[in-house]
Amino acid sequence: MLKTTKWNFAEYLKSEKDINVYLKTVFENGEPSDVAAALGNVARARRMMSKIAKKIGHGRESLYKSLSKNTKPYFGTINNVVNALGYKLTVIPQRA
Repeated sequence: MLKTTKWNFAEYLKSEKDINVYLKTVFENGEPSDVAAALGNVARARRMMSKIAKKIGHGRESLYKSLSKNTKPYFGTINNVVNALGYKLTVIPQRA
């Protein structure tokens, strides 16, 4: 019998370069739920979920839920998590 385990993307984000490329790709190509899940993966990879939850005024479990693949996150939550991770959101013109 084949034994499988649940994919944990956070285990594969080993460096800041990995994290930067991952976030850039998801923000450029992903759906809002993909962005939320990616931010959750980065927070878990950096072992910062509790710290971020406290910093943005959310409960840890609530933050896990907000940053899962099966949610439609509020922009304010996404923006707060991005800032807590040390990034900022910017707008640039789309390529022609």
